[in-house]
Amino acid sequence: MRRIGILTAGGDTPALNATIFGAVERANQLDLEVFGFLRGYSGVIDERVPHVHLNPLFTTIPELDPSVGGTCLGASRTYIDDSSSDLLEDVKTNLSQLEIDALLCIGGDGTINGMQPIAEFLPCVLAPKTIDNDLGLNYLDEPNEWIRAEDPTTGEATFNRQNGRESISLDEIINYATPGYATAVFVVAQGVQRIRTTAESHRRIAIIEVMGRQSGYIALGAAYGQPDIILMPEVPIDMEKLERRVRELYELQNHVVIVVGEGVRDESGTPLGGKESSVDPAGNILYKGAAEGLKQILAKRLGAEPFQRIRKHEDPSSALFTRKVGHTQRGGRPVRFDRFYASQLGGKAIDLLMEGKNNEIATLQWSETDGFVLDSISANKLRDKWRGIHPRIVHGSLYDENRFQPSALGVEYLRTIFTNAIGTDDMEHLRSKLFSPGNLATRYQSVNIDIQKRIRYA
Repeated sequence: MRRIGILTAGGDTPALNATIFGAVERANQLDLEVFGFLRGYSGVIDERVPHVHLNPLFTTIPELDPSVGGTCLGASRTYIDDSSSDLLEDVKTNLSQLEIDALLCIGGDGTINGMQPIAEFLPCVLAPKTIDNDLGLNYLDEPNEWIRAEDPTTGEATFNRQNGRESISLDEIINYATPGYATAVFVVAQGVQRIRTTAESHRRIAIIEVMGRQSGYIALGAAYGQPDIILMPEVPIDMEKLERRVRELYELQNHVVIVVGEGVRDESGTPLGGKESSVDPAGNILYKGAAEGLKQILAKRLGAEPFQRIRKHEDPSSALFTRKVGHTQRGGRPVRFDRFYASQLGGKAIDLLMEGKNNEIATLQWSETDGFVLDSISANKLRDKWRGIHPRIVHGSLYDENRFQPSALGVEYLRTIFTNAIGTDDMEHLRSKLFSPGNLATRYQSVNIDIQKRIRYA
């Protein structure tokens, strides 16, 4: 093996460049050439095969900076599956033309599905990424708990989980934390603290919506911003209990801060904000307006009475407001935890290829005795018996639904990740770079400009 291809697929995260960097640095040590394909699977499908030589003379190119968010290679949500026989033949021809001996893919479950058919003719491994932290398992046997039901009239299949284990230990978690998650929580926790002061000053109820789809890991991590209430997609909301808690808190402190994961559901299991009929290119149903949906429900249930004493001359409807943290969660400079472990996982993925592994995922594990360590798992271990990969959800033992806060085990889980997750260099970067006078005098210098000068074609 002398030449490896690498690509970044799916949505962007803050730690993609760090993962690429770690892979290239390890390849330099092993005298391996690395070709980076532009815009994920789009690059290997394109007959021109646009690519960048990431380590000429086994030296990492200067444009590849692990402290910069996003990916210098570009990303897309173009995927390949088993039914794309013509496209797979194109991929096979294109990679052969460039004498690629193996492929390293950086992404999530959609990227794994795109990687699997390529692994039939070329060794492939995955380095994980997702801010949602939903790529992995709570315990090894979890995929076997899914059951499949088919609508007799439409033939549409739905999947539901049987009752799983009531408790887990942290060292059982497969792929403990994915690169990008720590930075997303860092952004959310700051956002919660900033919105708090507005709610506190104006005696209002703030409802803050965070990303994560069906998984509530970002919402769980938002506990670092000290919201009063955290609502998770995994636990249907008991509206009676929620209303009672909101009233108690508002009476006590004249404001309330609520964090909701974008996939939160009511007692019937219906997403609060509803779902778009359309899906994204990965096939995921689009969620919309969980915070707005909760606002409407609470406004109706609370009425004007709780606000009349404190906000006597103001419209009661203005007492509740919503904010989305939005795409700032997945952008910008990665914090130290993400930079370090993303680069480590990139290097581990190269080692897996050198060990002859195929269709394998590099993982980050944790144990009380060893702390964080690198490992790997076969991609098929994440699949149910119908070959589907389901997003990892926050296990019930990590969340206290009576307090609307992380449980004791949830606190321990977060502590292992976020204690010292931010480095002194992160703070120094803010101090020296954000208000640099140079920012006023020069326009933003995009890495895309320099990368374009390095693009080659087959």
